[in-house]
Amino acid sequence: MKHQLNKGNSRLHFSSSKLLSRPIMITAQSHMTPSSSSDMDPGIWSKLPEELMELILSFLPLKNFFNIRSTCKTFSIFALCSQSSSKSTYLYDSRSHSWTESDGFEPILNDRHHQEGVYYKGALYFTTAEPFSIVSFDLEKRVWRRSEAEVPGELTLARLVSENGGEGGGNERLYLIGGIGVSGITKMLKVWELGLGNEWLEYDRVPEMMCRKFTSVCYHNYQHVYCFWHQGMICICCYTWPEILYFKSSRRTWHWLPKSPSLPDKWSCGFRWFSFIPNLYASV
Repeated sequence: MKHQLNKGNSRLHFSSSKLLSRPIMITAQSHMTPSSSSDMDPGIWSKLPEELMELILSFLPLKNFFNIRSTCKTFSIFALCSQSSSKSTYLYDSRSHSWTESDGFEPILNDRHHQEGVYYKGALYFTTAEPFSIVSFDLEKRVWRRSEAEVPGELTLARLVSENGGEGGGNERLYLIGGIGVSGITKMLKVWELGLGNEWLEYDRVPEMMCRKFTSVCYHNYQHVYCFWHQGMICICCYTWPEILYFKSSRRTWHWLPKSPSLPDKWSCGFRWFSFIPNLYASV
C-alpha cells in the first residue's frame, strides 16, 4: 500500500482496472462537455501509434499508471459530463474505437458528488448526495438504474467499496460504509454488505473510541472521507488526517495504520491513499 500527497481539489477523478469490463473512469463535473460527436472522433484514438498512446498514458497520475500498466491492450473509458443544458454519459470501447452516449443521471452529477464509481458485477455503482441512495450504470446495456436495496436510515455519510473476488471474478461483494447520526453529526460508523436478497445487511461497526477519533479528525466534514478495498481490508481515510482506519474482514477487527514517518510533522492536509499491489510480471 502506498500514498501520495494530493495538493489540489480536482474535480476530475480516475479509476482503472485490468479487464475491459472494468473501465478507466472519468467523472467530469466541470461545465465543459463535448459540443458535438466530432469532438470525440474515434479516429483520434484508433489511428494513434502505440508509442504515442504510451506517451499519453505516461501523463496519468501515479495511481492510475500503476493500475493500468499491466492491463491488456483493450480497454474502455467511462466519462460523466455535466453542463447546465445537458448531462451525458460516454463509454469508449477500444475494440471498436468508438464512443457511445447515454443519458446522464442527475443525482450523481451535481457539485456535491464525492463518490468514485465502484465496479461490481458488470456495473459501476455510485452513492448520490443526500438524501442518500445507490445508483448504477450497466456497462453492457449502457443504462442507469436506481438500486432497489433501500439504504439504512439516518445516514450522515455513505461510501461504497467492492471486493472483486480475484482474477476469476468470483465471490464479488459490495459494501456500504455509512455514518449513523442526527443533524449531520455522526455517532456510529457501520459497514453493511449487499445480501442475496438485494438488501443491506449489517456486517460490522467501528468501536466507539475509534469512531470518536475518526469523526473528530474529520471535523464532521464528510466530504473529505473516502474508502477503498485493499487485500482483504476496508480502508477508511480522510484527506485531512495522515492515518488510515481499516477493517480486516477475515478477522473482523478494526485497526489504525499509523502515520508514515516520511511525512513532515506539520503536514495537515492533502493525504490521498490508494491500493497498490506490486507485480513482478507487470510490464511498464
